[in-house]
Amino acid sequence: MYQRLDEAVAELRVRPGGLPAPAEAEDIWSNIWHQEAHNSTALEGNTLVLQEVERLLDEGRAVGREAAQGLHGGARLRRRSTAGVTRDWVGETNKLRDIGDEPLPGALVRAHNSLEQIHPFLDGNGRAGRLALNLLLGRLGYPPAIIFKRDRDKYLQAMRCADRGEYGPLGELIARSVTANLYKFVIPAVAGPVKLVPLAALATSELSENALRVASMPGRLRAIKGDDGLRRSSKNWVDEYRQNRHRRVSDRSS
Repeated sequence: MYQRLDEAVAELRVRPGGLPAPAEAEDIWSNIWHQEAHNSTALEGNTLVLQEVERLLDEGRAVGREAAQGLHGGARLRRRSTAGVTRDWVGETNKLRDIGDEPLPGALVRAHNSLEQIHPFLDGNGRAGRLALNLLLGRLGYPPAIIFKRDRDKYLQAMRCADRGEYGPLGELIARSVTANLYKFVIPAVAGPVKLVPLAALATSELSENALRVASMPGRLRAIKGDDGLRRSSKNWVDEYRQNRHRRVSDRSS
């Protein structure tokens, strides 16, 4: 999973030119933060549906809206004087850019888990911890991680493993989430309709990554196989395939 994340990040930095600034892709970040806020609060028992969370955030009626939206933009979290928050944690997070050969998710999950162990607030430690995790991701040039409500049990189990010093399950969960956001939200948006991107970045509920891969094999979907073994296509080529596919089905039935 770490390798797949590295491939996605390399794809973003080499081809479309890197993570877009908030002003360049406001719709992308708005969508991601709506999803993050909805699922992060749902993990704690909030029963609001996504549309209700979107309305609260967009109308500015939800506490923490500015904090969530400011994470990617580099806004600084205000430090509060709490007995449990130590200089050690801040010092360790400041070293995340100099972790050597260690995979970034491994270092990040240690920071995330240690903040949860400190438990500096009377309430909201889980939500604050996930916001802090995404602040770190944003400052390191990555999109945020979204822990979906459906993965609550897996997330809690991974956190329990991390409490015992076993960071692999939590690292994989975070890496998988960041990779999914890169392919689902970021790469397609910055690539536009004509630039070639991996098939994973063009997958939809109608056409999965596997369906696109199968379509590209016999040449029905125009795609190019790179030296790295990845098949790449474009939004325009996928739209062309979608239209022709329906036409062929119609011709056979007539």
